[in-house]
Amino acid sequence: MNPRSPRAAEPAAPAALDLGLVVAAHGRHVVVETPDGTRVLCHPRGKKSELVVGDQVRWQPTGDGGVVEHVEPRRNLLFRQDEWRTKSFAANLDQLLMLVAGEPVFSESQLTRALVAAQEAGIPALIGLNKIDLPAAAAARERLAPYVAMGVEVIELALKADPAGSTARLLPYLAGRTTLVLGPSGMGKSTLINLLVPAAAAQVGEISKALAAGRHTTTTSTWYWLDAERRGALIDSPGFQEFGLRHIAPERLATLMPDFAAALGHCRFHNCSHRHEPGCGVRAAIERGDISASRQRIYEMLFEELSRSRY
Repeated sequence: MNPRSPRAAEPAAPAALDLGLVVAAHGRHVVVETPDGTRVLCHPRGKKSELVVGDQVRWQPTGDGGVVEHVEPRRNLLFRQDEWRTKSFAANLDQLLMLVAGEPVFSESQLTRALVAAQEAGIPALIGLNKIDLPAAAAARERLAPYVAMGVEVIELALKADPAGSTARLLPYLAGRTTLVLGPSGMGKSTLINLLVPAAAAQVGEISKALAAGRHTTTTSTWYWLDAERRGALIDSPGFQEFGLRHIAPERLATLMPDFAAALGHCRFHNCSHRHEPGCGVRAAIERGDISASRQRIYEMLFEELSRSRY
């Protein structure tokens, strides 16, 4: 009788493994922070990695770092997309902070995409209006008026001209929360991160070295603690991530835009797209001026995009 082949060791039950937090991710490698603050370079078990910054994971040490065995259930998840695919990039957020400014002029379409993504994921969103010391701030306030009217809070900042006052206004919103900070180039995101996390550059260098990602590390989202007690945190996603909305059915879009949602329930047709049908309550709101022309254009653009992505 042939001896039985040795069986591979069974992986430990997730609850028996160490708990960690993903603070950076690049390719198939992640940096996991332990409850005592130690950071360990890990890779996921298996060929496919779906780990993102903000994930709570169960992991165990190996000879060269660690292996992630299990991802704890996520409270929420945000997606980014490019021309070819949609990919998850941040999880378990308490809020999103979108930085805009009057100079350079911010994209209302990008802002709306971020707010729709946050609304769909159940994540509260704030807008930080930076560079209020510059003349272009007045025009930016006017463009943001529809968002204030629909209940989005706008925090006015002058991160370079008044760093102390700006951080004092912002910190109460950030304390004890995990905040994803987003903003296109030139809006002041790097200035904000460096003001609130003086050791940010050093942390990026450490993570870059750990991931051995070299110049590609600029594509890596990074977690920063705001306080020694590790209660509040910022996640910086370099560049501007184009939010992935392709998982949203076009029929749901109006429910995720508060000014449109307020006008729902008054359409003649139950499957109204709010673009051309007669007796549309949303179009009536547009004609009354309750929904701005720019918001209407953005809605129609996104509706077309989401309709194409279904096929």
